[in-house]
Amino acid sequence: MTVMAEPTSQTSQMSVEEFDRIADFAAKETDDAVRFEFIGGRIGVKKVPDGDHNTILLWLARRCVQARPDLDLYREQGLRVEKYRSGRARPDGVLVPEEHFAGHGEWADPAGVLLVVEVTSHDSDTDRRDRQEKPLAYGAAGIPLYLLIDRDDCTVTLYSSPGADVGYHSLRREPFGARMLLPDPLGIELDTEKLKQYAS
Repeated sequence: MTVMAEPTSQTSQMSVEEFDRIADFAAKETDDAVRFEFIGGRIGVKKVPDGDHNTILLWLARRCVQARPDLDLYREQGLRVEKYRSGRARPDGVLVPEEHFAGHGEWADPAGVLLVVEVTSHDSDTDRRDRQEKPLAYGAAGIPLYLLIDRDDCTVTLYSSPGADVGYHSLRREPFGARMLLPDPLGIELDTEKLKQYAS
């Protein structure tokens, strides 16, 4: 199934340089209590994750590292997704070769990223941010795989085959409880039964 995403026609709220200044100021003044992203020309605030959200990420990290000890799952590593409207994204999880981000700053180049992960939050912005804009941004950046763990409809969606103009060319959606294969470059199979416990 091809994921044909239409770029939004809205104008950008600000330049990426203006966003960087705001994000830097907020990080210094709030001790990282607030995290910003810049996707689709709009600034967004990442909601503080709840316990189930964090537990899902820990579950995924354990599964991935058990299967592939040569990988690390970084949480909320900033990525420059500049091919999609000069964006700055902060995925919930970023799976990369071990120590890949050593020496990188807050906003790293996405080259070498194998998988990005988002876990939906229960807020009004989730649909636009995680289901519409981020597949465009991550696919345009050439990230091979995007895994969306959706607590609203209890599904796991894997976006693959990135394309600069369409986001991702294919997706596979399965209910919590199904087995999901994360294909090359990963080759990891996830049994998502455990996610049923964290759907609230």
